Amino acid sequence: MNTAPAPLSLKPDLEDAVRRWDAYFAGAIIDRPLVCVTAPQPNMPTAPWSGYRDRVFGDIDDIVDRAFTNAQATYYGGEAIPAIWLSFGPDEISAFCGAELAWSEGSGDTNWSVPFVERWEDALPLRIDGSDPLWQRMLRLYEAAAERLAGHALLCMPDLHTNMDLLAAVRGPERLCTDLIDQPEMIDRAMADTIVVFRQVWDAARQAGRMDVCGYGPAPYSMEGGAVLQCDFSCMMSPAMFDRWVLPALEEEASIVRHVVYHWDGPDARVHTDSLVASAPIQTLSYVPGDGRGTHIDYVSMYKSLQARGKAVQVGGSIDEVRLLHQELAPELTMYCTYASSPQEADELLEWFVRHT
Repeated sequence: MNTAPAPLSLKPDLEDAVRRWDAYFAGAIIDRPLVCVTAPQPNMPTAPWSGYRDRVFGDIDDIVDRAFTNAQATYYGGEAIPAIWLSFGPDEISAFCGAELAWSEGSGDTNWSVPFVERWEDALPLRIDGSDPLWQRMLRLYEAAAERLAGHALLCMPDLHTNMDLLAAVRGPERLCTDLIDQPEMIDRAMADTIVVFRQVWDAARQAGRMDVCGYGPAPYSMEGGAVLQCDFSCMMSPAMFDRWVLPALEEEASIVRHVVYHWDGPDARVHTDSLVASAPIQTLSYVPGDGRGTHIDYVSMYKSLQARGKAVQVGGSIDEVRLLHQELAPELTMYCTYASSPQEADELLEWFVRHT
C-alpha cells in the first residue's frame, strides 16, 4: 500500500484486515485464510434496504441514511469491510450509454435494458452520455454517500457489466449471437469501445466516491483497487469467441482495477475454464452454481482442481459449510464469505480458522 488507510468507525481492526487482504492477493496467509464474516450488532436499529427502484427513483439522502443505519447495525468480522452497494441494476452501464431501463410490476425490483442498436455502423462509438439523467444521478448518489459515510464505511463500484455484456444489453442477446458470426469486424470495434466506457465509469465513480482518499480503493476487494469483473453472456459463446473478444477485454479491465474477482456465472460458463485459468490477471474465481444446482460445498472437487492449477476461489455458505470446505481447500488460495448470528459467533469462527490452519 502507498499509504496507511484512515480509520473507519465501523471497522476498528481495519489495519489488520488490510494486511490480510494484501497477503491474500500476494498468494499468502498470515495465520488463517481470508474470511469475510458479518453478523447483526445487538440492539441496533435497522432500516428497509434500498433496492434498484429506490436507488433510481427515491430520495438520495434517504437512501444514504438507510444504508448508514444498516451498516451501523452490522458487525464486520475478519476481512469483511463496511461497504455500501449503490448499483441501479445489472444493465445500468448500457443505460449510461443511451439505453432505456425497463421495469415490470411482475418482475419485482429487477430492471433490464431495452436494446437500441439497429446498425453497429450508426451506433459506434459507444460512449457514456455525460448529460444522461441516470448518469448524473449516479454521480450525485456517490457524492452524497462519500460525504455521509466518510470515516465510517467505503463504497462499492457500480455493477460492471461491460465488455460483451454491454454489447448484449444495447443490441439484444439474440441479435448479438448472430453478429458474432456475421459481423466479427464490427464486434472488434464495439469491444474496443467497451474498454473506453469501462474506464469512464471506473474513473468517474472513484472521483465522485472519493475512493482515492487516504489509501482507499473501491471496497471490498483490497484497499488499493479491486473489482468484480464478469461476462454473463459468455455462456452463449464458444471458447474461440471467448478467447477472441472477452478474455482480452477482461485482461484490459484487470489492468485498470488491479485486483480481480471474476464472477463466474452458471454451469454453461464452465466451458471457458481453461482460458480463465490461463489468464494471470484473473486471480480469484467466484463460481455461481445457478438455481437448483447446489451450493459451493457441492463443488469441492472443482475448487480443488482450480487451486491445483494456481487459481484462488471465493466460496461461501453457512458456518458449518465453510468449516467443511476449509478441510479440503488450500488456505492461501481461498476467500471465505459467511454470516454469523452474533459478533461472538463471528469471532469464534475466526479463532477456529486460526486453530485449524
